[in-house]
Amino acid sequence: MSDAAGSNGAAREYRIGELAEAAGLPVRTLRYYQERRLLPPPRRVGRVGLYSEEHLARLRVIGNLLERGHTLEGIRELLSAWEQGRDIGAVLGVEKVVTAPWSTEEPVTMTLEELAGLFPGQVNAAAVAEAVELGHLTVDGDRVTHWSRRQLEATVALVRAGVPLGEVLAVSRRLQHSMDELAAMFVRLIADHVVGRLDGRDLDALTATLDRLRPGAQVTVEAGFARAMDRQVRAALDRTLGGLAASGDG
Repeated sequence: MSDAAGSNGAAREYRIGELAEAAGLPVRTLRYYQERRLLPPPRRVGRVGLYSEEHLARLRVIGNLLERGHTLEGIRELLSAWEQGRDIGAVLGVEKVVTAPWSTEEPVTMTLEELAGLFPGQVNAAAVAEAVELGHLTVDGDRVTHWSRRQLEATVALVRAGVPLGEVLAVSRRLQHSMDELAAMFVRLIADHVVGRLDGRDLDALTATLDRLRPGAQVTVEAGFARAMDRQVRAALDRTLGGLAASGDG
């Protein structure tokens, strides 16, 4: 500990090596944070830089945010909001609502052999690689985890009904692209007409509003897809019956 932290009750101060040790980080990481403007410069006494307890607290906040999946750029923005007098808890409340998982699917883990048993003759290295690329599967040695038990069961049902696994994966790729576009539209809608309208300083109101909108977005997509399926199934049935009638007339 530096001499500036004496025994007279003054606030503790750290040289950079001492701060790194207290934070459990390499010195090069602290220097990198300073370069990225995540960590304010130290107080200078001659050629010696002295860091305060506030620097240590800031490093612990950065560590917590990194563990929660934030990027360094995102952390810099959060810390900037904190410096401007906003409650970091309120800022993180918004972040929690926005980034909380929208999916409540249950993953399922099995061996590669068990997976192959669900799709006899159709699971090969190419199919597994495509499923991994789509985000359906993660592979750990000879075990795989599918992100959704319900989606896996639906895929098994389609394949057993006669749809090739490759076709299911191809449709899944197109569906994922469509879902990304749909999600992007909802994000733009909320960003332009909800977030932009609220006072950015009233983070509690923003958090509550975003939390209320989550179920509405999901219901809109589910109801819209169900209605589209009704239309498409009826149209397909009409075509099939029309073809049978034409065949009978012949």
